[in-house]
Amino acid sequence: MAMQPWFAEAKLGIFLHWGIYAVDGTLESWAFYAGEVPHEQYMRQQAGFAGENYDPKAWAELFARVGARYAVLTARHHDGIALWDSARGGRNVVEHTPAGRDLIGPYAQALRERGLKVGLYYSHSDWNHPDYASVRSQGEAQHVNDSEWVAPQDGKPDDEQAWARYLSYRDGQVGELVERYRPDLLWFDGEWERSEQQWRMRELSAQILAAAPDTVLNARMMSYGDYATPEQGIPMRAPDGPWELCLTVNDSWGYRPGDTNHKSVGQLVRYFTETIGMGGNLLLDVGPRADGTIPAEQVERLEGLGAWIARHEAAVFGTVAGLPAGHHYGPSTVSPDRRTLYLVCFGSPGDAVAVKGLRTPVRRAHVLGTGAALGHRVTGGHAEVPGVTWIDAPAAADLDPYATVIAVELAGELDLYCGTGRA
Repeated sequence: MAMQPWFAEAKLGIFLHWGIYAVDGTLESWAFYAGEVPHEQYMRQQAGFAGENYDPKAWAELFARVGARYAVLTARHHDGIALWDSARGGRNVVEHTPAGRDLIGPYAQALRERGLKVGLYYSHSDWNHPDYASVRSQGEAQHVNDSEWVAPQDGKPDDEQAWARYLSYRDGQVGELVERYRPDLLWFDGEWERSEQQWRMRELSAQILAAAPDTVLNARMMSYGDYATPEQGIPMRAPDGPWELCLTVNDSWGYRPGDTNHKSVGQLVRYFTETIGMGGNLLLDVGPRADGTIPAEQVERLEGLGAWIARHEAAVFGTVAGLPAGHHYGPSTVSPDRRTLYLVCFGSPGDAVAVKGLRTPVRRAHVLGTGAALGHRVTGGHAEVPGVTWIDAPAAADLDPYATVIAVELAGELDLYCGTGRA
């Protein structure tokens, strides 16, 4: 199935890690897995998870205001606690926390009312499920470690009945999400612990697409995923096909009040422009508090990034990946007709901005946002090797505090020279 076109056009999504781990501000799920806190202490957070100030319409309004086109909410993390009233067993916030209600339905409705695509995160793993810590006995290579939450403590293979029960539970919960909320995107996780065959990814993909053929699946469905999702670091080379970078605003996915290492708005603009310059989306993560409010420090940064996007929409939406590395010392994007090049410049670009290998003559250059016209000229070049195109640097008054964008209107479609020059 062809990838849904909305995804490549989205550019920005918001990731939300929200669960009982926000009560004490512990590491999500991994806190008990890695022994940061005892399991009993981690699970006691259920008693404090009320979501009393949860306002999904305010979330959706914020996301739309900052220019996001989709959001992804953790419907169930590795701790197995679902944010909806699942009838498939396990734990959920409706029955086991003071929240006492479905938290996903209002989220999905609020996003759709603002024209945003609905994404739901779901972990293949459930470290609290009684049938999860099992090992298949069919001779397949095991992808599990010796953690008590993943494999039986005696290490002996079972008769596969427990694993079959677990997969029935997982498939049932995924089916509930698809049937009830019709997500545009399912963001899976937790796949590293077993093989694609053990997870029955082919069958799960067929189940999802039979019910909702337009659902986008991430690469943690292994070979049945539609797009790659590198995590926390910009790749040096864009993955093949559609992709997104998932990135935290600070260093944590969920709410951790002790983590004050928030990225600056300028840093987020760099992450964003470098990502879209390579043809990807940025999925920027925030961690709401247990009451459902997003910390002010994170809201401030979303709004700062959103304000930059609003000033430079033409260089963001409706564009494709820009120049390969080396042609311009910064990110860039290109209009769909390949007749306008958008050059992102950090700081003050000095006396001129250089573009190398540009064969297409420049018709006009100006600063996006202020409209200030910029002079341009070409120096050098020989035979098939074009000269360097020099664009006058913007005046100080036309510089953006985070990243200045120069729109370069071309006399024809973008044509680049990428060769080694005359021998």
